[in-house]
Amino acid sequence: MPVKNRFAELQAEITAWRRDLHENPEILFETHRTSALVEEKLKEFGCDEVVSGIGRTGVVGVIKGKSDTAGKVIGLRADMDALPIHEETGLEYASKTANAMHACGHDGHTAMLLGAAKYLSETRNFDGTVVVIFQPAEEGGGGGKEMCDDGMMDRWGIQEVYGMHNWPGRPVGSFAIRSGAFFAATDQFDITFTGKGGHAAKPHETIDSTVMASQAVLALQTIAARNADPVHQIVVSVTSFETSSKAFNVIPERVQIKGTVRTMAPEMRDLAEKRIKEICAGIASTFGGEADVTYYRGYPVMVNHDEQTEFAAKVARDVSGQCDEAPLVMGGEDFAFMLEERPGAYILVGNGDTAAVHHPKYNFTDDAIPAGCSWWAEIVEQRMPAA
Repeated sequence: MPVKNRFAELQAEITAWRRDLHENPEILFETHRTSALVEEKLKEFGCDEVVSGIGRTGVVGVIKGKSDTAGKVIGLRADMDALPIHEETGLEYASKTANAMHACGHDGHTAMLLGAAKYLSETRNFDGTVVVIFQPAEEGGGGGKEMCDDGMMDRWGIQEVYGMHNWPGRPVGSFAIRSGAFFAATDQFDITFTGKGGHAAKPHETIDSTVMASQAVLALQTIAARNADPVHQIVVSVTSFETSSKAFNVIPERVQIKGTVRTMAPEMRDLAEKRIKEICAGIASTFGGEADVTYYRGYPVMVNHDEQTEFAAKVARDVSGQCDEAPLVMGGEDFAFMLEERPGAYILVGNGDTAAVHHPKYNFTDDAIPAGCSWWAEIVEQRMPAA
């Protein structure tokens, strides 16, 4: 069962939606234009119910099949938000908004799910109900959690939920998936070292916060190298180092460092938080200063459910003839919150030989649209076959 002919027919139209979204990116929960466009399209398609304002700016559409003998309800989710990146693609439909860009392909995800919604609204060749979920603020805002906290799963009786992400480096339209832990938990830390500032020519009269922070940058790497069991995945990265003075002849009073922790298991998450606090407190004490550590827990590990993953892979093979075992991904994905509430699976669709996501020259590949739309439609038609 290859790509559906209907999506080949609709590809130009879906591509036009995608490029319009690309040209008008919106960040986090500020997806007002995007959400309005999605709402308008879903109503135009004839969805049985369209509700906006779920999770602040999320949109939900409900499509009922020709029959409903088993009472099954499946959710399909796409993310809508862009990134605070200045686009460098030179495309004729490049972002018209300064320092905002669809650099992760959420424009493609939204357009593909709209395409699937149009097809499912036309055919309704399934037994049950489909809930199409358009989510804001995946890029660090936790929009998926907010939609769940708004009671989305219970309100529409969603029993299973499926998501998709494009993947540069994979052949266009091919698929990859893995069961169990897939995307990492994403935490952040913010550490301020406070010493005693003074003249750079008189370091003996100071407590040097720069030395403390520098020692910490190196010591934090021992969490992965010497504290964690080597068979576990963990990344600790310091990504920002800022002193309270910009002068060349001043030892600063304070230094702030920031960074991220990526883990695949709860015990590694606990270990990282514990050791960051212990290491920084110990270094500060050694030099006679202080360390104030704030550890923020972000997205949890995204865990695919076994049965739904097997089914999603089978559908992918039906659509494209190929579904590989995906690697572990140390990036985060707030679809994790939806998979904590309901069984489901998240799959990767190939974007071809393009720039990586989160790169200013990235662009979603429109040739992937038929495969992505077909996968979503087949998830519904095979999971809830017409009575």
